[in-house]
Amino acid sequence: MKIKYLISAIASLIFSLAASAQSLANYQGSWQGTLNVAGGLKIVFHIKDNGNNGLTATADSPDQSAFGLKCDTTWVAAGLLTIEMRQMNASFTAKLVGDSALDGTFKQGAELPLVLKRAGAAPVVRKRPQEPQPPFPYKSEEVEYDNTSLGLHYGATITIPPGKGPFPAVLLITGSGPQNRDEEIMGHKPFAVLADALTRNGFVVLRVDDRGIGKSSGQFKDATSADFADDARTSLQYLLSRPEVNKKKTGLIGHSEGGMIAPMVAASSKDIDFIVLLAGPGIRIDSLMAEQNAAILRQAGITTHAIDAYITMYKSACKAILSTNDSTATPIKVKGLIDQWAKNTDPAILTELGLNAAESHEKIANGMVKELQGKWYRYFLAFDPAPYLKALHCKVLALNGGEDIQVVASSNLTGIESALKKSKSKIYTVKELPGLNHLFQTCKACTVAEYGQLEETFSPVALEEINNWLNKNVK
Repeated sequence: MKIKYLISAIASLIFSLAASAQSLANYQGSWQGTLNVAGGLKIVFHIKDNGNNGLTATADSPDQSAFGLKCDTTWVAAGLLTIEMRQMNASFTAKLVGDSALDGTFKQGAELPLVLKRAGAAPVVRKRPQEPQPPFPYKSEEVEYDNTSLGLHYGATITIPPGKGPFPAVLLITGSGPQNRDEEIMGHKPFAVLADALTRNGFVVLRVDDRGIGKSSGQFKDATSADFADDARTSLQYLLSRPEVNKKKTGLIGHSEGGMIAPMVAASSKDIDFIVLLAGPGIRIDSLMAEQNAAILRQAGITTHAIDAYITMYKSACKAILSTNDSTATPIKVKGLIDQWAKNTDPAILTELGLNAAESHEKIANGMVKELQGKWYRYFLAFDPAPYLKALHCKVLALNGGEDIQVVASSNLTGIESALKKSKSKIYTVKELPGLNHLFQTCKACTVAEYGQLEETFSPVALEEINNWLNKNVK
């Protein structure tokens, strides 16, 4: 599943607390450092005078090609600088060391040490050569439509091939986290690239802003995957209402969580001829997330014994968190579980994992509880895709990148194929694409941080695989 990136689209609301102009001047400037996650993630804060005896800040995440993002609040009190990012439920608190460093902590569920130093280099804007640019050899139309029963309004783009229809058609379904219609991430627009390739191949394509994002109404943070499935059903009905669409050759393409939602919609619909799952889950999500954690730790150089020990604790903690809604008692329960696990674990392993101190147990317990007790995550983590895959009766293409560390290909594709063998789907292909990551980019280091560093948005090999399968089985 797509992970919650440490810096993303941040709301623009400025609020400052008073401090002396002289002391505030010491914090002004650009500050940069590296978070020790996912192979290292560069963070830059640009702090300025807000003109009202206070401070304002913007943030960059160069590795994600995200620049000039506004932070919610920035202030100095009791000798500490605090920058809040409410939409991400994140903050940075630090003490000024001399005039050249900010030594502090970045919090987002877990707490991570972060030291920033003064910087003056301009951000590097990375190339995205695959991003489609007009004029297009097809019609591209901005559309809006409603679901009156849900009280929601949706904004989308529909692209239509030239010539006389009706044409085969497809709805694109985004992955986890708030996504716009292009599934924009780290400066990439995967769905814009995918829609362009599909439309050039003769398909009508509808791509939609998630609820609460772009021109779509509603609240994203209060929704679950089941709600997003309702959104997809609404968009499917809009797509089927278009006169350019061949209603007998209409399908869904879902990426990551979207690849979980597609079978949810298709299993109960007679209108869907095919689905394409791009890193869509094929095993229980709690198992998938454990594999994701293990893959990321392995990539960070953690030993197998330490990973195995951590995953044992992680699974137990998840089970404990999902078994109760008590926000007061649960962190205490999980910390006790971690404390007991630590007593029975080799001290060398605890040191390797950074969990050899009681305070670290409390931090990880609080972080996990805060994350997993959210409405979306509780539904997501308890989800089993198998019943929906077994209930399918349409054509299916399931692809996974061989270097995907968020949805590990081997076990995931095995799970999908096993379920499809028990379904009514007579035509299906399950395939691993070597050398590709979770975004279906040709990767090198194949870390999450590398997503934004790569110029390639969507592997041409993957695009060709999808179009070839559609040409053979749908057209």
